Amino acid sequence: MGKNNIILKIESLSKHFGALKAVDNVSFEVKKGEIVGLIGPNGAGKTTVTNLVNGAYSKSTGKVIFKDSDISDLKPYQIARMGLTRTYQVVKPLVGMTVGENVLVGSLFGRGNRENDMKNARKRAGEILKLVGLEKKKDSSVSDITLPDLKKMEFARVLAMEPEVVFLDEVMAGLNPTEVEEASLLVKKVRKEKELSIVYIEHIMKAVMGISDRIVVLHHGRKIVDGTPQKVINDQAVIEAYLGKRYAKEAKNEG
Repeated sequence: MGKNNIILKIESLSKHFGALKAVDNVSFEVKKGEIVGLIGPNGAGKTTVTNLVNGAYSKSTGKVIFKDSDISDLKPYQIARMGLTRTYQVVKPLVGMTVGENVLVGSLFGRGNRENDMKNARKRAGEILKLVGLEKKKDSSVSDITLPDLKKMEFARVLAMEPEVVFLDEVMAGLNPTEVEEASLLVKKVRKEKELSIVYIEHIMKAVMGISDRIVVLHHGRKIVDGTPQKVINDQAVIEAYLGKRYAKEAKNEG
């Protein structure tokens, strides 16, 4: 583990698509057990940062340090097996399989240096299904469950890999307010029980502000603020670029 309990360090990360600077010299750190919100307008570079960190995109410049190891040039499956995983904006179930089978795949594939036989994989999958509240739906086809349950299942499949850091990419999208609240409670519960570090990419500001220890704000591919939720709410650049004066005022009143 790095200095000050830092588990993930992103250093001067950039991605250029021709003349477009989708991500431009972004740096931030994540500590063990910390939830870091990653926010910004559409096109700010949030998902691109995720794709750079997990190896889906090649980097124009910069590097990614995970548990003191430079993983900048590794492939996604290598990074995942080291313990750094992600979910997707659009849920990607393994169609034709049950909920339990989807989670079992994650358990079989997951982090190295552990017992990966079928018996242990099934045990891990069962524990994770119970943790996220899907144990009663483990035999259901993924085609027959609701969107909230699909999102829980994708989270469960990632958790079954036994990661240490997870990038959650807009897991609240499409959920109603009650479902958003339930999902937020689940994220906090999992962080506590698994001592998980989470980078939480989301547009639902109430959810981000409610569960993040710290928030990183991107705008036009650049980091404009990195600080506590209260600091972000009060930052004029963030208000102008993303929050808007009305939301910032409401958030302050709620606080």
